[in-house]
Amino acid sequence: MATRLRPAFKKCTVIGGSGFLGQHLVERLLEKGYSVNVFDVRKGFENDQVQFFLGDLCSKEDLLPALQGVTVVFHCASPAPSSNNRELFYKVNYLGTKVVIETCKEAGVQKLVLTSSASVVFEGTDIKNGTEDLPYAKKPIDYYTETKILQEKEVLSASDPERNFFTAAIRPHGIFGPRDPQLVPILVQAARSGKMKFMIGDGKNLVDFTFVENVVHGHILAAEQLQRDSPLCGKAFHITNDEPVPFWEFMSRVLTGLNYEAPKYRIPYWLAYYLALLLSVVVLLLSPLVTINPTFTPMRVALAGTFHYYSCERAKRDMGYKPRVSLDEAVAKTIKSYPHLRRAK
Repeated sequence: MATRLRPAFKKCTVIGGSGFLGQHLVERLLEKGYSVNVFDVRKGFENDQVQFFLGDLCSKEDLLPALQGVTVVFHCASPAPSSNNRELFYKVNYLGTKVVIETCKEAGVQKLVLTSSASVVFEGTDIKNGTEDLPYAKKPIDYYTETKILQEKEVLSASDPERNFFTAAIRPHGIFGPRDPQLVPILVQAARSGKMKFMIGDGKNLVDFTFVENVVHGHILAAEQLQRDSPLCGKAFHITNDEPVPFWEFMSRVLTGLNYEAPKYRIPYWLAYYLALLLSVVVLLLSPLVTINPTFTPMRVALAGTFHYYSCERAKRDMGYKPRVSLDEAVAKTIKSYPHLRRAK
């Protein structure tokens, strides 16, 4: 059978392709007939259809070979948001992204799609059906988000259609799915240690959780439609399941699906917030003597107890986005993928 040559626009690089989102993105790109390079600090999986380049994101010398002859770059490399390494956040999310932009231009890459975060506009207070026109948070909820704001600004301002360089940012919220190393494993760990007995607030606050396949779909739509005179150039797009759900209902569905008990008791939001604030002050006072990394923080209380869901209307209008997998199907697929975390009855 004759080998078909892939057109140039089907050649891409996924920066951070060994990560959770990156691996799902690589798999879908291969299904769609793309030739895929992966650039990362580690080789996270085996696939003889993928060319791997290992190196430091902040080194143009490391990065350049991975971008040669490529039309599209997806930049989804980032440290885990739960990390406390401020220096690493700044290095990867901000300094590394500046190197990515410079190297893309040097290599003749035409399109750069960034994985940003809807949290760049979140300050710990209610957001209901928030649009991309909301201003960046003046008081970001954590340092990770602070560096994601810096990152997104760099990428969007680098868009230069006159010089054939087009950029866009995808802002997912609450990504979950099979192989997720964060949300489900952390939730199960908390349940096993008896920390999931209480829900914060009245349980009515709606939040977006977004299945990883829908996030991937948004990235590829953006890449395929980025071009001169496109409304995508230099813009950010919320990508969610478009099905906001009560925060504690979602958590309970995952927990009960894995045979753990759902939270039974309620703590008023104001009480939980001030207890977390008090704990953070105590941690700060003790920091010269002992290092404590509390899981009960004002930021996590805000995420659990406020409304934060976002409009996908811009993505629907400008790139024809529609979630490919419903929330019910997504939760079922995710639960099924974690047999090793299921509690024996």
